[in-house]
Amino acid sequence: MSGLSHLGEDGRARMVDVTDKAVTDRTAVAHGRLRCAPETLRQVAEGTTPKGMVVQTAEIAGIMAAKRTAELIPLCHPLALTNVAVRIEADTALPGFRVEAEVRTSGVTGVEMEALTAVSVACLTLFDMLKAIDRTMVIEGMEVVAKTGGKSGSWAR
Repeated sequence: MSGLSHLGEDGRARMVDVTDKAVTDRTAVAHGRLRCAPETLRQVAEGTTPKGMVVQTAEIAGIMAAKRTAELIPLCHPLALTNVAVRIEADTALPGFRVEAEVRTSGVTGVEMEALTAVSVACLTLFDMLKAIDRTMVIEGMEVVAKTGGKSGSWAR
């Protein structure tokens, strides 16, 4: 079990000690999708959904979620995020919404979990705000697509 960073020698869960890691600029980008009926997209575009400004509310929810990741995911370090950007775009070809989050910090550990949390909560917020008009929705494809910083350097899918 010693090869797993979140398990101690005794097999107990532990937070990874990052005290001696170098501070570097770090970014992570994550994507996800919410598939829905074409009629749902139309109502969102026209602003006629029962719950109002669906996309804007979901983008704010994603930003708020990124900032609270350490409260939601056990053993995540609380981070001082320097930027969180959540973008939601309607996609008629899907049909549905494409969600992207980019998170930045200068610190000793990465922000992949914060980016994924932002995408997850943005998708969940879309779902919550649209479930009254569309029961066919599916959240899918959440993934980290790029990261920079740290000892392992840059990576992109």
